[in-house]
Amino acid sequence: MKRYIWLALFSAFLLWFAWPPISFTSPILLIAFLPLLIALQEMEESEIPKKGRKVFLIAGLTFLVWNTASIYWVFNSLNAVMPTFIAALLSLIPFGLGAFLMTLSFWLYRKVAKRTRPLIADISLIGFWISYEYLHQSWDLKFPWMTLGNGFATTPQLIQWYEYTGVYGGTFWVLVSNLLLFRLWMSLRSEKLKVESKKTQSKALLIAFTTWVIVPIGLSILVYSTFEEEINPANVVVVQPNIDPYGKNFVLSPREQTEKLIKLSKDKGQVNTEFFIWPETALVGNHEENNFRIAPDYKAVEAMLDSFKNATVITGAETYQTYDHQKTLSARFSKENNFWWDSFNTAVAIDNSSKIQFYHKSKLVPGVEKMPFPKVLSILNPLFEKFGGTTGGYGSQDEPSNLYASSGIGVVPAICYESIWGEWVAKSVNKGAQFIAIITNDGWWGNTSGKDQHLDYARLRAIENRRWVARSANTGISAFINERGDIVQKTEWWKEAVIKQDINLNTEITFYTANQDWIVYPFLLIGGIGILFLVFIRFKKRGTA
Repeated sequence: MKRYIWLALFSAFLLWFAWPPISFTSPILLIAFLPLLIALQEMEESEIPKKGRKVFLIAGLTFLVWNTASIYWVFNSLNAVMPTFIAALLSLIPFGLGAFLMTLSFWLYRKVAKRTRPLIADISLIGFWISYEYLHQSWDLKFPWMTLGNGFATTPQLIQWYEYTGVYGGTFWVLVSNLLLFRLWMSLRSEKLKVESKKTQSKALLIAFTTWVIVPIGLSILVYSTFEEEINPANVVVVQPNIDPYGKNFVLSPREQTEKLIKLSKDKGQVNTEFFIWPETALVGNHEENNFRIAPDYKAVEAMLDSFKNATVITGAETYQTYDHQKTLSARFSKENNFWWDSFNTAVAIDNSSKIQFYHKSKLVPGVEKMPFPKVLSILNPLFEKFGGTTGGYGSQDEPSNLYASSGIGVVPAICYESIWGEWVAKSVNKGAQFIAIITNDGWWGNTSGKDQHLDYARLRAIENRRWVARSANTGISAFINERGDIVQKTEWWKEAVIKQDINLNTEITFYTANQDWIVYPFLLIGGIGILFLVFIRFKKRGTA
């Protein structure tokens, strides 16, 4: 077993070493699964007892170590705001659940491999894995942080073709590459093939592997080096106020916080500035949306815009709506005021017109911003209430929407966690957005790799949609990213800063923007067929027993 454990750990190391924020190592993903595939194959060929269980444990070791090493910061951020025990339990969602689903994909693959041809088994692995990734971005325990295609975020030169496939194209690229290399290893060690047949097969597999790796890279580098943006400038100012979210160093009142944002904006704003981008929950304290115009924060922003007639402020805010009945699952009842109400993590657009636009964050963090499976777990509401927690979590909206300047410029308002969802952002771009604004508060994670990964993933959204990204992070890292995925400007971590940039607005729609995660659906079908095949085999065995 020692050999299998070392091979599993070697795969875990390669996957971690290839993962953001480590730069320029992402091509290692194209070979990183090979040690694990070898370990699982050798186990199947061995005489060890309880192979199925041990295959699961060895694969699980790889994925648990990789996930823990790459997203350890989840526990760090949770532990800062809640008791250690609860933080540890919630951390199991990204650590344990993600690793379990990855392991399950490989375990199912080995089940199929024992009962059918290698090519069918390999296709089934791709189906199982992509099905897991899609599930993990779609259900109530969603956490698509570790989608394989995200691993190339630090090397945009290699993935310009994401404008056609999105990150699932990267996942497909990684899996096929590793499987081709694995089949090459199998061919070289085969004792059943004659010498000439072995040479022919091995040569064909080597050529296939080399072509599969080199061609996408070559085409991408060609596109990257020749790509030219259409000149259509808009001046955008991004503000990073650097307000400690934990309140350990200093605490500002809501009024002082707004005044600071306004002062920083004025420092860089100019006559032709069209957008000021402020971070997530920049306007603190609950603001009732129906009365937002009479809020002191709104009045202060309105006064600032007297000096910037063409500008629109896009800012994060804490807002709420009231109802006379339970309009949504997330709504909770106020006994004191005798109404139902929903709290939102909101992006607000304010300009010199009388119109105010709201966008409600929709991709909410499971267990922190939203109770998963609320219909099923509503029985736990009294327990959450008793310990001072939220019973409904934040409210959300069902479909993405854009915020618009009075000039008609559309902006994607991606709030924090939402920027990981290529499909969600693309749907918003497809509705007329000309650039992407990401507003976030990465200070919750501390000085860990989480903040760097979050920045790097924004580069993927730029490539997929060929849109500039203006990213405002309360405590860093704020940035401007161009349509090729290059970080053009960025701030330092945990430092007050303001940056401005003339970005190019774009109205062209990429293939990915128009079709989103189209590449997923054939593999969902393949994964489903693979599971049905295994169920059929199991029932057939029982019938003949």
